Amino acid sequence: MSEEQAAVLVEVRNQIGHLILNRPAGLNALTLEMIRVLQQQLDLWRQDAGILAVVLRANGEKAFCAGGDIRALYESFKSGDDLHSRFFEEEYALDQAIHAYPKPILALMDGFVLGGGMGLVQGASHRVITERTRMGMPETGIGYFPDVGGSYFLSRLAGETGIYLGVTGSQVRAADALYTGLADYCVSADQLQELNRKLGETIWSDNPGKQLTTLLEGYASSPASGGELEALQPAIDHHFGHYTVQEIQASLASEERDVYKQWAQTTLSVLESRSPLAMSVTLEMIRRGRELTLEQCFELELHLDRQWFAKGDIVEGVRALLIDKDKAPRWNPPTLAELSSDRVASFFEGFEPSAPSIGWQA
Repeated sequence: MSEEQAAVLVEVRNQIGHLILNRPAGLNALTLEMIRVLQQQLDLWRQDAGILAVVLRANGEKAFCAGGDIRALYESFKSGDDLHSRFFEEEYALDQAIHAYPKPILALMDGFVLGGGMGLVQGASHRVITERTRMGMPETGIGYFPDVGGSYFLSRLAGETGIYLGVTGSQVRAADALYTGLADYCVSADQLQELNRKLGETIWSDNPGKQLTTLLEGYASSPASGGELEALQPAIDHHFGHYTVQEIQASLASEERDVYKQWAQTTLSVLESRSPLAMSVTLEMIRRGRELTLEQCFELELHLDRQWFAKGDIVEGVRALLIDKDKAPRWNPPTLAELSSDRVASFFEGFEPSAPSIGWQA
């Protein structure tokens, strides 16, 4: 077994296929080879009547998956090869296949679930987190936009929550993951081993999805803390409902209500650290995503990807965060005031979504 194949462990126990991300030292960040192993195995199990359901989990307590291996994508672009292009095409195909998978997929998430990790789990039929889980789409902090279907699942969150999470790149803890609908159940981390054992002992019927639901309901609990979005919802909807990021900033700066003032100031500081271009494209992308199917959302994200390494801020963001590690990205442009609406619009020029598939529902 090669090193890359070992980064995904494949097991079958009691008619359940287990796919285990196995790069804990790298926070289980996805490589192209890992994506290919996951896709190949899901394809095989789709046709295998002996596999009733799939469990997607990871080794290590720090992260289920902290995203894609962005250093490798940076080096790919710098060297002039096409790895970064193939990576996104195959990653999105995998994520879309998970959304449409005909058998139950149980995603067990402990620790960080960021970026590409969110793409793996948002299409799963049963999304389980622990009290240690932190979920988010932090891309604007590296000069990128929330992809892997983010234009679909963020755009469908209540009110302006998806725009808030996408533009700021904020992470949510367990209680807020449940509140927003980004997860279905919270199971205590110290019960994961017991749940895994139970999966190996269950006598499965002809409706394993329903059995999984019943099983998880028996283990699920309410997180003791970490819920703040519900109380902030009126402020999020008010401020992040504005048309441009500049208007969002101005709205936050004018917040005078004591209950929201500290949050508004903190959020302003976050926005000031993010790529103006990435935030503005993200805002437009999520708004467009509300009117698109899942397939069309992935098409839109690929349309943006094909331009972004050359024309966006990701190369500079990765340089500042991972290569030189000076944490002082030189965004282009450096401020929202210097960003023209024409430049934002240019990224969406030429995008024509495909016709919705027959039988598709919102």
